Amino acid sequence: MDTIASLFSFITTPVSWVIVQFHKVYGGLFGPDTGWAWGLSIVSLVVLIRICLIPLFVKQIKATRAMQTLQPEMKKIQERYKNDRQRQSEEMMKLYKESGTNPLSSCLPILAQSPFFFALYHVLNAIASNDTIGVINNRLLDSAQKAHIFGAPLAAKFTDSSSKVEALGATLTDVRVITAIMIVLMSASQFFTQRQLMTKNVDTTVKTPFMQQQKMLMYVFPIMFAVFGINFPVGVLVYWLTTNVWTMGQQMYVIHNNPTPGSKAQAAYLERLHKRVVHHGKTRGRGERAIVKAIVAKGRDRNEYERKFINGLNKAGLAAQADGTIVKSEATAAAQGADGVSATDAAGAAAAARRQQPKRQTKAQRQAGAKAAGEPETKTSLSKSDEPQDTKPAGGKKGQQKPAAGTRSKAQSGQRKGPQRPKSPSKK
Repeated sequence: MDTIASLFSFITTPVSWVIVQFHKVYGGLFGPDTGWAWGLSIVSLVVLIRICLIPLFVKQIKATRAMQTLQPEMKKIQERYKNDRQRQSEEMMKLYKESGTNPLSSCLPILAQSPFFFALYHVLNAIASNDTIGVINNRLLDSAQKAHIFGAPLAAKFTDSSSKVEALGATLTDVRVITAIMIVLMSASQFFTQRQLMTKNVDTTVKTPFMQQQKMLMYVFPIMFAVFGINFPVGVLVYWLTTNVWTMGQQMYVIHNNPTPGSKAQAAYLERLHKRVVHHGKTRGRGERAIVKAIVAKGRDRNEYERKFINGLNKAGLAAQADGTIVKSEATAAAQGADGVSATDAAGAAAAARRQQPKRQTKAQRQAGAKAAGEPETKTSLSKSDEPQDTKPAGGKKGQQKPAAGTRSKAQSGQRKGPQRPKSPSKK
């Protein structure tokens, strides 16, 4: 173990130095030999590492979303070249190159964090073995061995014997109870983080093998943490519990403010964004403008939630612009009349009026209603009327009248129908 630690001294020395610097700060507040001083030093180390890894975390999110969008194309390639593995790999690499994605990008935070975990494990293991490591000298070594976190020594493990635990100034029961609780919390936080990702931040419109892999990891990772956790010192359990809680909180923030398109989280976010935009009449902040800009740029490729968001803005008299801003729709403003009623409201009122019109009655129903009301029965006979009827002027010359339909006589044979010209007097 000493040989391995010496080979990786380039990373164990910086990690031990950072822990010592934090210990100086917390030691002045809680005492140099307390578990608070050493425990908070480890927590602060985790926070510092995770802050440095935020750019990689952002890159991981983009890579994961890019891989999700490529899943349908990847599935087509696998089905097309299922009998040719080499051609399948070539087409996959070509697809990655064209889309600018890298499958390893989603693992960058874990890969970048693993050296620090390895170094911290060897630092705490050296403390448990009563060996100096890095910048931790004999004085700091004695102080770290005296530190207890809720009764469990910083360097104690779940699998340690009672004699080794007693040498560190604790009981085996305290060590196993504290380590068991920390292992359960560590596994539960890992499970909740992965479950939150699967249930809220995954595009539900596309069923891909990637989703099945993530669902499998949701159960595999907590089991792995529980199995390997019994061999971790208490200080390493503090490290992993802190980093899992940080990951969970960081992921909750991302899901709440920048969800994956097509996911349930996006539906909830766009609903909240619609209420804020309608209330204020504009987008607030760079993040909201970026999301609206991306939705507008999609055009007809918008998903169900994005189309609902754009339609909701249009109904409210607002329009999303290409730069992510929100303005009042000119079409809606022009359609509003002097009384303030918009064209949409007027059309809705007209439709309601049409719906309220009574149904057209049949001839028998009209006659029955007239008899019940005591009104004279309307003549429906097609026979000629005996009374003279008004005649309408002809559309041609003045003074000429068109005979009514009831008094129109049949044209004599050899005589044209319609109004006749007056005959000119015959010449004798």
